[in-house]
Amino acid sequence: MRIAFLGPEASFTSLAAGQVFPTDELIPKYSIRDCFLAVKNGECEKAVVPLENSIEGTVSMTLDYLYDFKGIFIETEIVMPISHQLMVHPQHNDFAKILSHPQALAQCFHFLEENYRGIPRQDYHSTSASAKYISEHPEEKTAAIANHYAAKLYGLKILNKNIQDFEQNHTKFIAISLANNQLKLDFEKKSEKTSLLITLPEDHAGGLHQVLSVFAWRKMNLSKIESRTLKKNLGNYFFFINVASEWDPIHSVNALEELKSIGAEVDFLGHYDEYLLNG
Repeated sequence: MRIAFLGPEASFTSLAAGQVFPTDELIPKYSIRDCFLAVKNGECEKAVVPLENSIEGTVSMTLDYLYDFKGIFIETEIVMPISHQLMVHPQHNDFAKILSHPQALAQCFHFLEENYRGIPRQDYHSTSASAKYISEHPEEKTAAIANHYAAKLYGLKILNKNIQDFEQNHTKFIAISLANNQLKLDFEKKSEKTSLLITLPEDHAGGLHQVLSVFAWRKMNLSKIESRTLKKNLGNYFFFINVASEWDPIHSVNALEELKSIGAEVDFLGHYDEYLLNG
């Protein structure tokens, strides 16, 4: 199979995809949107994209594309420990700018404030791409924040190891496809869940309460509920909801039918397992 991932090679998403699909062809993509497009247009059978970090929270772009790209399902969720390294071109020991993905910069905020305060930080579309960039532009004297695989791949020198602000730094990734399939993996299983996108028919008092009541009286435990703007008018949102339980073919389907009966738009993203990967 062809598996798209947020690249380039040696990104954290690349490492996650390589563990889940070790014998398949991995296709690096420039952005999360490009990963969704690769699945939607049939270029790749699946894609692996980041969903949430334990320090910085949800990757909002992934939620938005799950809403925008109708007919795409989540096949599994995978959790991987994240460790950041500060690296430079081997010609240098100092630098005038720090380049990395905004999530990585945020996860290392306190370290950078304490040790490199005043040095400008610039967002880049992925951690490994920032490492690749400085390997190709030694004249700019720029540092990157990425993993040690990226440092090795691009021949960079690590100045500081494990610079993330919290030791327990993990990122959740999801494997997506056009198939409503529950992917089974040979890793430690952490949980089982169902993901839904719910849009209320209109902004009215008690609307969200109505939605939550559908799950409450059935004693269906919600492990996550997050709102995202519909990008139309202020006050218009869709909700990403995780139901933490096994999928009951009668009980759960009835809940979806009740949601629709109160006028909510429901997108079923899949019922799947969550696994813990190696770092």
